[in-house]
Amino acid sequence: MATLIITEKSSQAKDLHAALGDRYGRILPAEGHLLRLAEPDEVNPDWKRWAPTLLKPDGLYPTRPDSGGNKTAKLAAIKAALKGCDQVILATDCDREGQLIGQEILEHLGFRGRVQRALFTAQDPKTIRDAFAKLKPNTELRPLYEAAVARQQADQIFNLSLTRTATKTLLAPGTRGVIGIGRVKTPTLSIVCLRELDIRNFKPEDYFEVVATATAAGGSFLMRHAPPPKDRIKDRARAEAIARAADGHGGPLSVTVEDRRQAPPKLYDLPALQKTCGQRWGWTADRTLEVAQELYDGEGKKLITYPRAEARYLSENQIADVPAITGALTRLRGFAHLDLSRPVIRRGKSGHFCDKALEGVSHHAIVPNVNVLDDLESRLNRLSDDEKRLYALICRSYLAAVMPDYDYRQTTVLMNVPVEGKPVVFRAVGRIPLKLGWKAAFGSAETDGKPDEKEEEQTLPPLTDGEPARLSEPRVEAKRTQAPPRYNEGTLVDAMQNAWRFVEDPALRDRLKEAKGIGTPATRAEIIKGLRRQNLLGADGKWLVPTPAGLQLFETLRGAAPTLVDPGTTALWEMRLDEVVVGRADFRSVIDGIADEAGRLIGALVGNRGPAVDLGVRGGPIRAGRGIGRRRSASPRAAGTTPRPRTRKAAVATVGEDGEALKKPRRTRKKAAPEVPDSISPVAAPVPAVPAAPPGGARRKAPTDKMVAFARSLADRKGVELSDTVLQDFDSCRQFLDQHAR
Repeated sequence: MATLIITEKSSQAKDLHAALGDRYGRILPAEGHLLRLAEPDEVNPDWKRWAPTLLKPDGLYPTRPDSGGNKTAKLAAIKAALKGCDQVILATDCDREGQLIGQEILEHLGFRGRVQRALFTAQDPKTIRDAFAKLKPNTELRPLYEAAVARQQADQIFNLSLTRTATKTLLAPGTRGVIGIGRVKTPTLSIVCLRELDIRNFKPEDYFEVVATATAAGGSFLMRHAPPPKDRIKDRARAEAIARAADGHGGPLSVTVEDRRQAPPKLYDLPALQKTCGQRWGWTADRTLEVAQELYDGEGKKLITYPRAEARYLSENQIADVPAITGALTRLRGFAHLDLSRPVIRRGKSGHFCDKALEGVSHHAIVPNVNVLDDLESRLNRLSDDEKRLYALICRSYLAAVMPDYDYRQTTVLMNVPVEGKPVVFRAVGRIPLKLGWKAAFGSAETDGKPDEKEEEQTLPPLTDGEPARLSEPRVEAKRTQAPPRYNEGTLVDAMQNAWRFVEDPALRDRLKEAKGIGTPATRAEIIKGLRRQNLLGADGKWLVPTPAGLQLFETLRGAAPTLVDPGTTALWEMRLDEVVVGRADFRSVIDGIADEAGRLIGALVGNRGPAVDLGVRGGPIRAGRGIGRRRSASPRAAGTTPRPRTRKAAVATVGEDGEALKKPRRTRKKAAPEVPDSISPVAAPVPAVPAAPPGGARRKAPTDKMVAFARSLADRKGVELSDTVLQDFDSCRQFLDQHAR
């Protein structure tokens, strides 16, 4: 019986060959997706011309061989090998997209033999051999494949239909370009724009707190009167009256002592890891994934489990791995001081090992790989500084998860001060660590776990309930409310994952808490990069900010078709795909439902009477960018701006999960152009000097009213001069906005 093993990429094939040799059969790699969906005009010639039309065929979009890289040769090699095989083992990644990558090849080539599935979440030899010793019938993964097909087909219909509609109906006259709409990209832009508008519209308020020194028999300490936000003191005279009443006031203390405990934080999934690395080290989401991927499948490394994890739990059968992992890690110098002789196993959703929490999820939390611990030191010596830093973070997270709770004693002290006949409460809180527990795994490093109280802590003297104390040296502290912070890439990934926070309906919020947000762990970083490449998002240091074009597009879509910018809607669609995975929904009905929604939105955009979107692109055709490929592609394509099609070739487009409708590359690019480092140019190319007036006094194009209004607003807010040239010349106004709207 001849068997062919299909992997997702060449590095995977190499690892399988090292672990298995030829024991199970010949091993051939794909290169991400070897197939693409047919373009709309390949299905219906009438769809060649861009128009506000729902691009939904009667059945499904068929697949076609893709080009670029070595895709053609690799598909031909698999096709030839299948002719002599009666069995195939799919060894692609074990998530939704990995299942599609392998199975769509067999469907396209019409293979009818036996198909089995190898599922593994690490690529070391032992994990691979264990997976091949427990092969599953591929039929058991049919729901996962159907969910991937539904995602792919729905994206094709929704993204292309609405991109064409938006471009034809919203683009400002005299401008060129494509307004790309996507079920993930557009709501992500919305999240950043909403935060930016909150910041711009924020009006800070002054408020006051009163602090005094309390003296008791055992010593002195500070007490504070700081009402909650809804009762803050807005009047300084009121705060000064409280300070005067507190000066010299004596009275009994109300002292409460509680022993409390705090469990360790959850293990990392990819979004949580990206958020932590962004906050701690300033890494972009893409950088975190890049380093984690190298730890997962880098040559001679294989130190962690699958990095594109979408859950923060481990399966209950992984409890058996705890002694081996903790034993190996505590032999390392950095963890040798930790006592893990009796690991603490926390089951259920409040703990770390929970089978129920992993239902319908492809990947468990990111943890150290148990199968490479015999030569851990040699593998660690191969790591770069960033790889060591990230691996240490993942190890600390795992060790903390199986260590005892952090125990501390909290003392809360209250004193009432009468002011105008009513008691005003002064308060102090002190905490004494009793057992460091899991916090010892982090040492002086930051942790994700925080005590329940957020107020200032101090060391309190010995106090007893009811003992007298006297207040002295009162002072009024002036404070000011702060605008919400902008997103960095890590916190934006977290916001994408927790899209329920942007939904007001309580029932829908509850449902969305069970969903995985918008996008997937593997694609969110690429979506953010795409928005930046298209100049819809820029950067102010580590913070993300919308550009003028991004804000204008958001405002237009919010007025014309608010569903498009609602993160809750797209999160709900992801949940529908999850229902396909667990067998609660038919994949064709999911496709039909999303297509129906796309048809309704097309009608809303066609009926839009609001202001047009000015992308600021004029003159001749723009050079077409290259579309974003699926994340499995060996040569990911950069999102760019696409001209409106005039020929059949220009009309051919491909759609990525970020929602971009982009031109399909016509030739193989041997070497990708290098990315510009963020530290040099985080937003766009440098803004050129303001051009001189056209020769001969030719009339210059005036900026739009919205551009002028926005420029005036920026000038007022930033205290910069607004010249007549900016108010009268389109290019000068555009450059002013590019320079100052960051």
